[in-house]
Order: sequence, then structure tokens, then C-alpha cells
Amino acid sequence: MSTDSSSDTADDGTNSEPARESRRESPSGRRDVVVPMRLYKTITVFSTLIAVVCVVLGFVLLDAATIQFSFLRQGITAALTAVGVPVDQGALGAVLALAGIAVIGVGAGVYVLGTRFRARGMGNSQEDSDELSDNG
Repeated sequence: MSTDSSSDTADDGTNSEPARESRRESPSGRRDVVVPMRLYKTITVFSTLIAVVCVVLGFVLLDAATIQFSFLRQGITAALTAVGVPVDQGALGAVLALAGIAVIGVGAGVYVLGTRFRARGMGNSQEDSDELSDNG
């Protein structure tokens, strides 16, 4: 364990043991949060679901940005025209593309954060291996 993680857990000295048990740092420097199995399953399911939905929605937005005849683009154009807002097709394409990339980024971020959680008893396969890394 590095000194960085020990400074995180020894902040007030009264409740540092449970915090020390719930955080673990791998030799590669990756920090993991150890949670009960039920919470781990919930986090895994919902983070994966949110990530998949974000990636699909991001690609739908990118598709609408690049294809002039997509249903989403036509719907947005019709809605903006109905309220009296003039629609610049180039600006609409740029906004849709940026929104698509942002939504994909959010999905990737949620997935990465979801992979930081582990249940008790779960270990990294690289950490639990009896083999040395230089046995090649």
C-alpha cells in the first residue's frame, strides 16, 4: 500500500479501520472499493446498463448529425421550426455530434467507475496468481 492511500484512511483516527478495509490498492496503483456482494451486483448491473444506454444514444446522436434524413434530425428540425426557431443544418449537425460524443464519454466514465468496485473475497487474477511475473 502506498502512503497516499494510508493518508486517505487516517484522517480523523476514530473510524479509520473500516475505511482501511473497504479500500484496496493493487500493485499497479489501481484503487478498488470493497463493498458487500449485493451492493456490488447492483453497482455492476446499473453501471453497465447506464453505459450501454449512453453509448447507444451517443451513436444515435452521431448518426443524426451525419445523416440528413434521420428521423431524430427531422424531428428536432420540425420541433424547432414549429416553435419559430430558425434551424441552421450545419450548426444542428455540430451540436448533435458534440452531444453524441459527450454522451458516449459519460457512458465510458460510468463504466470505468463501476469497475472500481469489488465484493469481499474477489481478487484481481493478477494479484492472486502464484506465478511470478518474470517466469516467461
